[in-house]
Amino acid sequence: MGTGEGRGSLRRMLRRLTASEAEIEAQQLQRDSARCGGVPAAQCARGQVASVTGRLRTVVYTPCTNQPALEADLYDGSDVVTLVWLGQRRITGIEPGRHLTAKGRIAVRDDRKVIYNPYYELEPST
Repeated sequence: MGTGEGRGSLRRMLRRLTASEAEIEAQQLQRDSARCGGVPAAQCARGQVASVTGRLRTVVYTPCTNQPALEADLYDGSDVVTLVWLGQRRITGIEPGRHLTAKGRIAVRDDRKVIYNPYYELEPST
């Protein structure tokens, strides 16, 4: 092992020891997303059709007089994409903590990335 390799290993070890739990979680989610072929949410742009993989942080039913909707925040370690299912009150398996891959066109609402009525695949629950 060369000197450069030793320094790299030491840096990685020190980074793991000093990183917060949130940073470690974000790094793991980014690795999982890359392994599943997902595009990092931070790189998604308005109008782009994207596949984003991550964990649902929140799931909220928003009753509206015009159109009820189920909204879920999907975090992939780089950014959050809000998934919105119009006309839905509940979807089996869509719950906080669940891992999934969502595919659809990125829109922007209130300066947040949104995918309306995404195609999704639930990851096996552990």
